[in-house]
This record gives sequence, C-alpha cells and structure tokens, in this order.
Amino acid sequence: MDDNNYTTVTKFILFGLTEHQEMRNSLFVLFLVIYLMTLVGNLGMIALIWLDPQLHTPMYFFLSNLSFLDACYSTTITPNMLVNLLVGNKTISYNACVTQYCFFAIFATTEFFMLAAMAYDRYVAICNPLLYSAVMTKKLCIGLVAGSYLWGVANSLIHTSGLLRLSFCASNIINHFFCDLTPLLKLSCNDIYINEMLIFTFGSLFETSTLLIIIISYAFIIIAVLRIRSAEGRYKAFSTCASHLTAVAIYHGTILFMYFRPSSSYSLDTDKMASVFYTVIIPMLNPLIYSLRNKDVKCAFRKAIWSKVFSSKYIF
Repeated sequence: MDDNNYTTVTKFILFGLTEHQEMRNSLFVLFLVIYLMTLVGNLGMIALIWLDPQLHTPMYFFLSNLSFLDACYSTTITPNMLVNLLVGNKTISYNACVTQYCFFAIFATTEFFMLAAMAYDRYVAICNPLLYSAVMTKKLCIGLVAGSYLWGVANSLIHTSGLLRLSFCASNIINHFFCDLTPLLKLSCNDIYINEMLIFTFGSLFETSTLLIIIISYAFIIIAVLRIRSAEGRYKAFSTCASHLTAVAIYHGTILFMYFRPSSSYSLDTDKMASVFYTVIIPMLNPLIYSLRNKDVKCAFRKAIWSKVFSSKYIF
C-alpha cells in the first residue's frame, strides 16, 4: 500500500465493555471495589510475609512475588478501564497503548513461570522433605524468580517489537477494554503473518513448558502422597498444594480458553468477558485462595492484628 494513500493512526479509541451509561456506572463501582480488594489483598500478603519471620521460607517468597505480579498486572489494566467507564473518554495514544501492552505481556508471561516455580517448590517439599533446605536455597529461589521475569521481559519485547513494525491506517477503534495484541493486529494495514506466528510459537512454547513442569511436579507429588500411610498425613500434604493447584487451574484454564481454542469459536464479546476474568478477577482471587486455605497465613494475620490491637492499647 502506498504510504501517501492514508494517514497514520496516532491514537486509538477503546470500545470498552458497554455503551450503556447505566451499566457503565454499575461496572465502575464493581470494578473499583474489585481493584481495591486486589491491591489490599496482594499488598497485604506481601507485607504479612515480610513482617512475619515464620513466613520467610521459599514457598512464601514465591507467593510474595506472585502477589506483586498480580498487583502490577491489575494496575496495568484496571485504572485506565475505570477512567473510561467513569468519564467516557476512551481515547488512548499510540505510545500509551503500546506501553500498556508491553507491561501486560511482561506480567502475564512472568506469572506463567512463577506458577511453575511454585510447583517445583512443592515437589521438592513433599517428595524430598529432608533435602528441601539444601535444594531450595536462597540463591536458587532468587534465580527462579529472576528467570521468570527475564522470560516475561523477553516475550514482551518480542511481541512489542513485532507490534511496532506495523502501521495502523484504517479504523482506530479497538473492540476491547485494553490494548491487547489480537484486536490491535486486526487494525493493522500490514501483513500480520509474522506476528501471528510469533504468538503461536511463543505462546505454545511457554504454555506447554510451564504446564509440563506443573503436571510432572504434581504427578510425583501425588505418587509420594499416596505412599503416606495415615489419612491425616495425606490430607496435610494435599492441603499444602490445594491453593496452588486452584490458582494454576483458574489461570491456565482461562488462558487456554482465550488463546488456544478453535478460531471458528472466537467471539469478541466472549473474549472480552474472558479477558475481564484473567486481568481483573484472578489478581483479586489469588490472595483470597492462598489466605483462606493456608493456616500459616491465617495465623500470621491473626498475630499481626493482635499485635496491632495491643500496641494501640499500650499507646492510649
């Protein structure tokens, strides 16, 4: 296409979730509450783990990083969505749109690998409990977390670089509530074959590799747990993994539904609802899942509350 035949798009319009004002107001209140719960839950989890010495273990080190990811993940998407719902100003500049996608891809990809690292940690804890301290050293834990972020940054740079090579010369209306890659590609006037191949190749690689690590880890965990003779021992072992398995099932299940289902079943409205779930709802659910099913976290929370109460009484 001749460059003289079109004007390059410099801003986009996010179509959002709905055009109805009454529904926008209701959604604004709902998502504001969810976002505040997400921040309080995840930042509270990080503070709790940092303050309680009993939670200074590899398992909670990974959990604090997962909470940090969820807080950042939600903050990348939700505040802009709330502004659009409240004031109806749905425009976003080209640079802001690309930046939003870049950070979204970093945190989303990093969470894949963080969940895999947490599965490996549970495997070592249950299958090799006597070697746990020797295997899950501080150096290894930091390395696994750093590696997760490096893969996240690498994947984001690959797709963002592919996005930057494209021109947007037709419609500038993104039929979504944030700058996701797939609806952006639909607006490009260039050949997007390379971009689609990058999505398929790296998406399949990361999804398959992380899921494989999780499945293998839990296969060994199940075998080890079934060898425990007492029912109480089996229950205790399974209960330490229940929260992580729930988080994995929700996150990977939603991603598989979004990006790995047949193209004939794609629907923009369905995609937007699924996107709301994994960008807004899941970051709120993770701290609830880990706190409600974890005795150590609940105990640390009660201790923090009691110490706050007694310190307040002492002051007054």
